[in-house]
Amino acid sequence: MTASVIPFSEVLRARTRRSHGDSASGSFMQDLLEGRCEVADYAALLGQYAFVYDALERAAERMADDPVVAAFATPQLTRMPGIRADLEYLVGDDWAELVTPLPATTRYVRRLNEVAASWPGGFVAHHYTRHLGDLTGGHHIGKLLADQFGFETNGVLLYIFDQVADPAAFTETYRAQLDAAPWSDAERDRVVAEVELAYRLDAGLLGALDDERIDPERIDPVARPA
Repeated sequence: MTASVIPFSEVLRARTRRSHGDSASGSFMQDLLEGRCEVADYAALLGQYAFVYDALERAAERMADDPVVAAFATPQLTRMPGIRADLEYLVGDDWAELVTPLPATTRYVRRLNEVAASWPGGFVAHHYTRHLGDLTGGHHIGKLLADQFGFETNGVLLYIFDQVADPAAFTETYRAQLDAAPWSDAERDRVVAEVELAYRLDAGLLGALDDERIDPERIDPVARPA
C-alpha cells in the first residue's frame, strides 16, 4: 500500500503550531483581547507592527518578479494602508514622528530585511506568518477590539480585508500554493524553521510591549469623542 503524502501546508501548520501558540497566547495579546488593555496599548502595538509590515511589503515589491513570491504577494492582503490610517486615527497625523521601534521590533525587521528580499522561501515564511494569520483570525480580533474600544472601521482597518470576498476560499488557495511551491524537502525544512523564527520574533515584540505598559511616558492616542 502506498503511503499518503501529507500536503506541505498541513506539515507546516502542524510543525509550527506550538510556536504559533506561544506567540498568540502571550500575556499582551491575552490582555488585549480580554479587555485588560487601554487604547494606548493597542496603538503601541500598531506602531510597532508598522515597522514590521512596512519591511515585509517593501520586500514584496523587490521580489515581485519572482514566480514563487508572485503567487503569494497579492495586493488583497496588503496591510500598510490600513495600519497608517489606524495610526492617524488613534495617534494623529504625526504618528510616524512619535513612534520609534523597540529593540525587539528592530530585531524582527532586521531578520525580514536579511531574508525576505533575497530568499523566496524566507519571504513566504514571513508572509504566511503575518498575512495569512491576519486573514484567518483578523475578523475575530477586529470585532473584539471594535466592541471594546467603540470603533467602527477606523482603528481596526488592519483587520478588515474588504478586497477578499471569501476569506475561506482565499485561504484554501493560499494553502494550495504552499503545496505547489517547487521546493525540495530541505528547502521546505528551511521554510518551516523560518516560520518558527518569525513566531519567536513576534512573541519577542509582544513581550516587549508588555514590558512597555508600565512606562508612564508612552505615547497616548489622541482623545476621540465618545
